Amino acid sequence: MTNSTLMNSINGSLKIASLSAADYESWLSLWQSYLTFYESSLPLETTNATWNNVLDSNVPIYGFGAWLEDKLVGITHVVLHPNTWNSTECCYLEDLYVAESVRGHGVGRALIEYVYEFARQQKCNRVYWVTQEENTAARRLYDTLATKTDMIQYRKDL
Repeated sequence: MTNSTLMNSINGSLKIASLSAADYESWLSLWQSYLTFYESSLPLETTNATWNNVLDSNVPIYGFGAWLEDKLVGITHVVLHPNTWNSTECCYLEDLYVAESVRGHGVGRALIEYVYEFARQQKCNRVYWVTQEENTAARRLYDTLATKTDMIQYRKDL
């Protein structure tokens, strides 16, 4: 399949929706690939806690998937939270992963735009995320969808 054929196929059949319990196996495969991409691993207990939080309507963590011809090809997780600079919540786009086979064909863009609409519906004041400086392919996309800030993240794992 050529790139233009793939792009037409994606534009015509890409579906984005909330993840559901039935999506666990497909989600797990993409989640593990995402962790591998970032040269990381998590205990199964943490992975399952993440999945359970995505499904729990009492937890402000939401998961969305992108399906192409009934195959899950992309996932994103967002966290809604209050902040001290606005009276409405922020939407933190914590995780975004697209299967290698469909990268560069609009799936990541579609997921982010879906998150934007979700955040608008939730009356959030902004959507934000972080990525590794070396993640140049993703950053090319992000540069077209948002403004890069001059903030530097510091972190102390506990």
